[in-house]
Amino acid sequence: MLSGIFVCAMLIASLIWGKQLIELMEYRNEVDAIQLLGIQLDAVEDGIYYGEKDALMVKAEVMVKVEGQKIRDITLEHTHGRGEAAEVLADKVIEKQDTAIDTISGATASSKVILKSIENALMVNK
Repeated sequence: MLSGIFVCAMLIASLIWGKQLIELMEYRNEVDAIQLLGIQLDAVEDGIYYGEKDALMVKAEVMVKVEGQKIRDITLEHTHGRGEAAEVLADKVIEKQDTAIDTISGATASSKVILKSIENALMVNK
């Protein structure tokens, strides 16, 4: 009887672990598929633009204010695991006026998601 309970518990634990492993693989594939293209501000009119990127375990939503073909402000909402350090990238994008910047070590997934959400906001041909 006790061995049957043990086998059932192990089976349940294996199913839960397997599901988590599949979700982690899907997340990694989603992050790996993100291609950062940079932005062309000369084609962006003044205004406020919204963008997002959802990579399952990490998500970013941004509001980007553009004036005079320059990014003046970025408001960021970021759902993350350990990627809070990547939130400094919003300021770096304003400083460099581009998303072609280095990601934050230890927060690569969050970095890519944040930068892609900014690119998504500023895509001229949505």
